[in-house]
Parts: sequence; C-alpha cells; structure tokens
Amino acid sequence: QVELVESGGGLVQPGGSLTLSCTASGTIYTINAMGWYRQAPGEERELVARTNSGGAINYADSVKGRFTISRMNAMNTVYLQMNALKPEDTAVYYCNAVGYLSTLRPYDEWGQGTQVTVSP
Repeated sequence: QVELVESGGGLVQPGGSLTLSCTASGTIYTINAMGWYRQAPGEERELVARTNSGGAINYADSVKGRFTISRMNAMNTVYLQMNALKPEDTAVYYCNAVGYLSTLRPYDEWGQGTQVTVSP
C-alpha cells in the first residue's frame, strides 16, 4: 500500500512563508499525480495545487502567484512553497497521490494532514 508522510506546517504571520513536503512510500507502480488540498473549519476540502506525470500544474485561483508546487520524482516527493500567506490560508493541508499499485490496482491516497495557521 501507499503511505504519505507530510511535514512543514506551523504558525506564521501574514506575509510569511512556509514550505510543505510530502513523500510517498510503499509498493508503487506509478504515481500519476500528486497534489495538495486544504480544509478550513466549516469548509469543504478544496484543491490547492496539483501536478501530474506529464508536468501539468493546476492551482486554485486564490493561491496563484503565491504558492508553488514542485515534485522530485526520484524521491516520490512533492513540495508546496507558500509565500505571502494570508489569514484565509489557515487550514489543514492534505497531501494526495494518485496512481497504480500494479497494472490493474489503482490507488488514491491521502496524508494525515498538517496544520497551517496564519495569524498576526
């Protein structure tokens, strides 16, 4: 099975920066996409940024120009560089990976979540 381990959350002031990281491990045939999602209290989980094996990247409109997603394929690791953080960025951030354990065994796995709090 696939295991996702996240790190990098914390407390920052508005305008500050944080970098989140997520590493996938286990018996993995392919990782077709990795991404970051977030969920604030009382809100639905939403896409923040995602990148697929072809290099395409999707960002939520609210983070474009401030957040950057990158992937180190050899290490099965994805990063989220967050700059110019705002209080509305406060949420639990979750890593996601989608791919195949084997030819006929797809997976869609989530990390445990890491808290990001932006407050003066």
